[in-house]
Amino acid sequence: MPRSVNSVASKARRKKIFKQTKGYFGARKNVLTVAINALEKGLVYAYRDRKTNKRNFRALWIQRINAGVREHGLSYSEFIGKLNQKGIALNRKVLADLAMNHPKAFAEVVKTVNK
Repeated sequence: MPRSVNSVASKARRKKIFKQTKGYFGARKNVLTVAINALEKGLVYAYRDRKTNKRNFRALWIQRINAGVREHGLSYSEFIGKLNQKGIALNRKVLADLAMNHPKAFAEVVKTVNK
């Protein structure tokens, strides 16, 4: 009996890999074993950097809030402490946006916290 090979499925698997590695340099886009390695590594980096991205943005927001609060004579930690005491539920992303783009509104938040 002849050997049966499911070429449809194996071709589909290869196509899936090559579709994901489209745009890679050199053999990374068209040699199956190299493409698989490059794709796996790329997916690992993507997973890792989604987490890193969140850390980086939180750090940026904190720096922006700190810069905005320093103009009003407070430090970041004092401001956040007082914010929590007053029960004002604004997250760092919103506070950073206010500090950068709406300084008057941010000044009102700082005044409310300082009372």
